[in-house]
Amino acid sequence: MDNLKISLQYLLPKHLVSRLIGKLAAAKLGWFSHFLINRFISAYKINMQEAKFEHAKDYASFNEFFTRPLKEGIRPLATDEDVIAHPVDGCISQLGPIVDGQLVQAKNHNYSLQNLLGGDIHEALPFMGGDFATIYLAPKDYHRIHMPVAGTLRQMIYVPGELFSVNPLTAANVPGLFARNERVVTIFDTVLGPMALVLVGATIVASIETVWAGTVTPPAGKHIFRWSYPAHGKTAIKLEKGQEMGRFKLGSTVVLAFAANALQFLPELEPGSVTRMGAPFATRYQQDAD
Repeated sequence: MDNLKISLQYLLPKHLVSRLIGKLAAAKLGWFSHFLINRFISAYKINMQEAKFEHAKDYASFNEFFTRPLKEGIRPLATDEDVIAHPVDGCISQLGPIVDGQLVQAKNHNYSLQNLLGGDIHEALPFMGGDFATIYLAPKDYHRIHMPVAGTLRQMIYVPGELFSVNPLTAANVPGLFARNERVVTIFDTVLGPMALVLVGATIVASIETVWAGTVTPPAGKHIFRWSYPAHGKTAIKLEKGQEMGRFKLGSTVVLAFAANALQFLPELEPGSVTRMGAPFATRYQQDAD
């Protein structure tokens, strides 16, 4: 059955299906939208008591519900300057060192950091020998992405690609999954050094947005696009720790990459660990005293 599920993904017109579902999710269909939302809440056992607006009728479209804001204070932010916060609600897929330019996708599956970031070796070099984390957002999760540390945006890269599912089954069976799916790469300068925060698209992910550019995709492109941003001045884009930086309209995965000796993940974190946005994720690297 698992092999059949994977095979069907190769055959499915993933972009077409995703865009059609995206149009349905964006439509304001009154009682039908509320019906879909209620069914979704029931199917995925979503805790609507955490949401700023708790009832299906409070949302004009499925997308409004899916990107729902949370109640103020429901996700306390780790404010210590030496603590890096979780950027999303989700579940850790993998985390650890970047070895020989490779990231672990799943058991027996590695993929290229250079390919993940869009293919330019110069964009990958600052992260060689550093650390990465991959976090999967399930349908039930909160789908806004926040800054794990304060940073100034240096670059955004749109990378076209497939729209395979990014659930654990697919991650274990589709080689190079996160470096072959459509994605939006963002690179920030932070007190830790450079940080890459990659928003990976997936089947029925109708839209990837950032707070500074709005909708980046759709439409899907066939070419890589790069945008550079100033480090200083009125037009510099500076985001504080915990501030929203983007969102998925239907869920997916984020991949973070940091330079060598930038941070140390909390020792209790491992694949399968549940993440909550704002909670402690890592600490700044501290060299052992002699």
